[in-house]
Amino acid sequence: MTKFIVVTGGVVSSIGKGITSASIGRILRSNGLKVGAIKIDPYLNWDSGTLNPYQHGEVFVTYDGMETDLDLGHYERFLDVELPGISNITTGKVYKSVIEKERKGNFLGDCVQIIPHITDEIKEMVRKIAKIESFDVVLVELGGTVGDIESQPFLEALRQLRNEEGHDNVLFVHVTHVPYLKAAGEFKTKPTQHSTKELRSTGINPDMIVCRSEQPIDKNMKEKIAHFCDVPFDAVINTPDASTIYEVPLLMDKENVGEYISNRLKLNLNTNFSNLNIWRKVVKSLKKEDAIVKIGIIGKYIELEDAYISIKEALVHGGGKNGVKVEVKFVDSDVDSLDKEVLNDLNGIIIPGGFGERGIEGKLEAVAYAIENDVPIFGICLGMHSMVIQIARKIGLKNANSSEFSENLEYPVIDMMEEQKKIKNMGGSMRLGSYDCKLVENTMARNIYKQDIINERHRHRYEFNNKFKEQLVESGLTLSGFSPDGFLVEIVELKDHPWFLGCQFHPEFKSRPNNAHPLFVSFIKASYQHSKMGRQIKDEN
Repeated sequence: MTKFIVVTGGVVSSIGKGITSASIGRILRSNGLKVGAIKIDPYLNWDSGTLNPYQHGEVFVTYDGMETDLDLGHYERFLDVELPGISNITTGKVYKSVIEKERKGNFLGDCVQIIPHITDEIKEMVRKIAKIESFDVVLVELGGTVGDIESQPFLEALRQLRNEEGHDNVLFVHVTHVPYLKAAGEFKTKPTQHSTKELRSTGINPDMIVCRSEQPIDKNMKEKIAHFCDVPFDAVINTPDASTIYEVPLLMDKENVGEYISNRLKLNLNTNFSNLNIWRKVVKSLKKEDAIVKIGIIGKYIELEDAYISIKEALVHGGGKNGVKVEVKFVDSDVDSLDKEVLNDLNGIIIPGGFGERGIEGKLEAVAYAIENDVPIFGICLGMHSMVIQIARKIGLKNANSSEFSENLEYPVIDMMEEQKKIKNMGGSMRLGSYDCKLVENTMARNIYKQDIINERHRHRYEFNNKFKEQLVESGLTLSGFSPDGFLVEIVELKDHPWFLGCQFHPEFKSRPNNAHPLFVSFIKASYQHSKMGRQIKDEN
């Protein structure tokens, strides 16, 4: 029988429920269990596809093409699994499903109500992934904080889930904040007490309380929380701020989280044979600071770093594989002109994905700078489009552009896919999910991947326009990756450049701390070599 671990949050949002869930999963995964994860988002949107990146951060894309919350990216990276789209549940999905069933007459004329119809639907969605994937344990993270109006149906459904599945099969973890007040010179447990009281008022008694804090809390503080929140002392877990999120499983392991969960859910694990040491080696490699590589992300959503979180983490993974520390600098592309001093300080440049015309000229400037100064540059999705547009302009295709940004173009080197032109809705109208890509022999991409066919995830509407293929190839552009039928261009390179590669897909979604994506590994290596060349030139001068 599948066991469920439900993670709720209190006091403030963004407290770290996603990392807590992923870390618990990593510990259980290291003990040989098959672990899945679900993120519940109480907003009414059907998926994350149309959410504002400034407010919600990155849209993570699953292999089967679902646009989801970024926490699924954390789950995949920590658990080293590929999760299906049903791992993201929203209020929109729940209500849409219930209304469709009502229209079909499934409820035989009953008044459709929150209880039992909505709560039953939630439970069905939670159980569905366990049935399809046959997971031993499924982590269920509820977004937001306890007390939010929109979360109430989910809390009620999860309360019912424990009653129906049985006490030994459902465990509740509550994540809270323990602030340190400098004026008083001490930590305060009242926020945790009140948050736990709010959770218990819904009929849910937490089995474990994870206390987030800036610095470690002492034994007396834990005893106080255990006493006032009515949980065992061993169930009060402290996760102070860490130097890297990948260290959190190790911090929780020191607090014997795996052993406590194993006993509580009767998992019968022998924690003495955990292979968490492998993870410990990965974390050690990620924390190396002997050499530093400065990578600039030229984006237009830089005010919220979570908008590029998978790229940032993939860079960290690539740095760990190369034994260097990656220092990420966010550069605003939505400016009149990019600061050349900032660009001069970079060892490598990434042009990430995005939508809309705003900031595109800044991205094009960055491409031109990389070409002129032989700086390694990596274009992803819109980044690849920027590369193609800039090269087209350089060979005389004046005002070449993407039809995403302008109509009636003379040189639309990037154009919308024909099958998408008739679709009017924004949500779900793109090429989404995993697709095969065939690599061309004797190209940089083929040498990096070391295989003929690769599989990567997509999220876009616009493609390379084949009408300009011949002109661009003659100008020095190498087309190194295609869809299996040879029609869609997936990867472009530039001859006589140290490292210039643009891809239509999003490789960052498949990078793992213990299995860095080969494109990011190669890009970081080239950027580090460029940094050494820069130091050598300075020394010679």
